[in-house]
Amino acid sequence: MERNARHGTTRVATPFYAVTPFTMLDFPDRIACILWIAGCNMRCGYCHNPQIVLGRGSIDEDRVIEFLTRRKGLLDGVVFSGGEATSWKHLARFAAQVKSMGFAIKLDTNGLRPDVVQCLLDEQLVDRIALDYKAPRSHFHKVTGVTAYSRFSATLDLLCTQGKILFDVRTTVHTDLLDEEAIVAMANDLFQRGYRGVYAIQSAVIDPDRPTLDGLAAQSRPLDMERLRNGSPLQLEFR
Repeated sequence: MERNARHGTTRVATPFYAVTPFTMLDFPDRIACILWIAGCNMRCGYCHNPQIVLGRGSIDEDRVIEFLTRRKGLLDGVVFSGGEATSWKHLARFAAQVKSMGFAIKLDTNGLRPDVVQCLLDEQLVDRIALDYKAPRSHFHKVTGVTAYSRFSATLDLLCTQGKILFDVRTTVHTDLLDEEAIVAMANDLFQRGYRGVYAIQSAVIDPDRPTLDGLAAQSRPLDMERLRNGSPLQLEFR
């Protein structure tokens, strides 16, 4: 741990698990890097990054700032991902530093910290958010391992009502955990809250050489995409 004398706060010396130096896929219309923050407040069985969820960071803030300084003019965006980026208590402070360097910021989040998302919005520290809608309330604990749907719901309401920032919604589906009825229920929930963007559905890919958090096997059946298209009030994008 390091002590910040100016602000009187203690910070995690090595919050970052890894840095992806270049991506043109993760931040629409931006050439970006990804900062992977260690730790997560969910335990999704299909998670293919258990080393990030359960592990510790090995890259400190100074190294990341040095990296970003060298990439000025080559990158114009930074993605905060994880793990769960909002579980790091110094995210807003660090995001402000990155923002001051001229980079646009995208946040990938599971929505369990509406207070952090509110702070980032209030301070105008994010330009885009990707929100993971893990499951409806009825399936939330089964999919995520936590009973915190109300906190996710608060974040979703915040994003649907603030109207100031682009945000995307996506759901990762393992058909042993979520069925088509549950996905249509989430699409209807989004529509009722006022969301009119594209709803991305991505299938959980199980690689036998890359164990998931709970060691889930491959899905027993594929999604019925036609049923989803017919039942959803939103435009769906299958990934």
